[in-house]
Amino acid sequence: MAAASMVWTRVYSDSNGESHFEESVLELTEVDFAPPAPPLLLSNFTDATSYGFLSAPPDWFGDWHPTPQRQAMLVMSGEVEITVSDGETRRFGPGKMCVLEDVTGKGHATRVVGREQLLVGVVQMPE
Repeated sequence: MAAASMVWTRVYSDSNGESHFEESVLELTEVDFAPPAPPLLLSNFTDATSYGFLSAPPDWFGDWHPTPQRQAMLVMSGEVEITVSDGETRRFGPGKMCVLEDVTGKGHATRVVGREQLLVGVVQMPE
């Protein structure tokens, strides 16, 4: 099994309080993680403080707001659209991850798109 990588998206605030998207690459390397199960690809672990689940109905809209805490959002079902203050908009569907770090400044706007209820796993991380 060869090493692999995963691309994920980060939302952050710059020194002027404006939010932006940034692509990050997470390296996955082969490890013997849970013997006697065969080796698999694994990333380095990141500290987390708590986790929970968030659900919102179709057409839900959250106007401009900073994230309440540094957190990873893992979309399980439905689709969410995030707009950052520099004007860029991206959509995240099932299997996509976005790390929200815009705890200061204008923040971002969030909209549930499509006809499906949004279900997101949220992992909160230390500042």
